Formats: sequence, structure tokens, C-alpha cells
Amino acid sequence: MDRVTTMATFVKVAQARGFSAAARALHTSPSRVTTQVQRLERLLGVRLLNRTTRSVCLTEVGRAYYQRCVHILGELENADQMAQGLHATPRGTLRLNVSMMMPHLVNPVVDEFATRNPDAAIEMVISERLVDLVEQGFDLALHSAPIAESSLIVRRLAVDHMVICGAPDYFSARGMPKHPSDLSQHNCLLFTPLPWAEEWPYRDEDGEHRVPVSGNLRSNSAVALRLAALRGQGLLAAPSFYVAEDIAAGRLIPILAKHTQQEFPILAIYPHRHQLSAKVRSFIDLLARHLRDAPARASHQPSRQAA
Repeated sequence: MDRVTTMATFVKVAQARGFSAAARALHTSPSRVTTQVQRLERLLGVRLLNRTTRSVCLTEVGRAYYQRCVHILGELENADQMAQGLHATPRGTLRLNVSMMMPHLVNPVVDEFATRNPDAAIEMVISERLVDLVEQGFDLALHSAPIAESSLIVRRLAVDHMVICGAPDYFSARGMPKHPSDLSQHNCLLFTPLPWAEEWPYRDEDGEHRVPVSGNLRSNSAVALRLAALRGQGLLAAPSFYVAEDIAAGRLIPILAKHTQQEFPILAIYPHRHQLSAKVRSFIDLLARHLRDAPARASHQPSRQAA
């Protein structure tokens, strides 16, 4: 039995939570994957996985064995990368899953990565919800929403904050809210994927609160809501990096700055730290540096904000 191949197959089944999904990821048949895992269990004399008709999950022994296998496989991959020179020269296709608000934040990094690494390419798929990285073959995801999947590695690269803003034409027609409680009387553009889409959070001297909001446009598209805000249709709540250029150009005006403390973390998400390829590690490092060196966000520029 090829122990390295068998261990890698077991790890893939545990990560994919199924034999069929693991087989697709490994480009082999489900029966072959099942046979390899069964042989491994017979060799060890223990049950590593509990099977149901819908999924598989690790036993207590399986969880401990999985962690050691991942470490061993990661060390083998690191050794291979150093021997082949891949650690210093990223190559191949980097598959990215990026949330709908982040492309213009990520695009400068994509450009720099491509310039630095002529042997590498990037495929970027935009979606508001995090895809199944293992099942769909993605190397890295960049999102803001909290991640419930415990087997994924989540690295917080930066934290942005919410900005409430509107176009000058909107404020000319409807007036400017003086307190967050006034938002219930305004046309608010609702980004439906957010858990607080219809109750915008704010803070005042009495603590943290939420104000019910409504409006004539609800959408799962951040682009559609930004365009509506620019036309003066309503007020938009968004991370400051998403509207920073519009605010700097005067197309949007931020309001209620001292009350908007909601965080938007910028998260790098990947299957496991011990299996990071050079292309993933290089891209994350470039993005982290870009965020660290970026100029202050709109939410940190009080001179351009209304109270």
C-alpha cells in the first residue's frame, strides 16, 4: 500500500465530507477512494470515519489521525516545493473566490501578482456567499462574513468599518439625518446578504442599538445598490473601502460618522495552512501589504464626513 497516497485520500475525504466529493477532487472513482480508506482502517485497526447516507464525519480517533496526516503531508509538500523551486516561483492557476464588494480592492493586487509571477494566472469568481473551497477546487477566498466551517483556516488581514452615505442630490431633496434614529424616515438601500440588512447598527451615548430601515430597493448586488446611491435614489450602508473613491470625489457624502462602528473584517480563507502553495502564500502576502500600506479609508477621514 502507498501510505502517502492513502493518507492524502483519507485527508481529502475528511475535508470534502464525502467519498464522491473527494473522488471528484482527486480525479478518480468513488469506489477507489472507498477502498483506500477501508484498507487504511484495516491496517490501523480503528474506524476513522463514521458514514451516513448523506455524509461522513471523523471519529475521535479519526480527528487525531487527520491532524497528524495533514501535518505530515504538509511537510512533504514543503520539501517538494523547496526541491523544485516552487517556493520562490509561484506558478499555475490561482483560483480565487471573492465577495461582491471586494473586486476593486483586490484588483490592484491581482495586477501586481501577475506582473511579479509570469508563470502564474488567476481565475477570480465573484459570489456573495462563500463557495465550498474543497468541493469546487478553490485555492483561496476573500470575504467579510463570519465563517462557521471550523476546518477552514481564516486569517484576518484588516478590519474596515461601515459608512452610511448618500449622493448630494438625495440630501438636497430629503435632508440629512441628524441621528441614526432618523434613518427610519429615509429611503435606505438594503443589501440583503447582510445579517443586519433591515436593522442598521449604530452606537450613541446609551450604547449599541439597531434602527429598523426600509426602502424601495433591495438587492443581493452591491454594484446595483452603489449605482442607485450615486443616482440619488437612497442611502447606502457599505464598508468604507467600497465607497472611498466616490466619497473622495464628492459623489457620495458620508453621514453619522461617530455613530457607525460596525466592523467589516477582510478575511483570507483557505483549506489548511500546512498545504499552502507558493502562489497562495505569495498572493496573501501581497494583499496584506497592500492593505497595510493603503491610505486611510473614508471612515477615517473626519474632514469629509457629516455628523
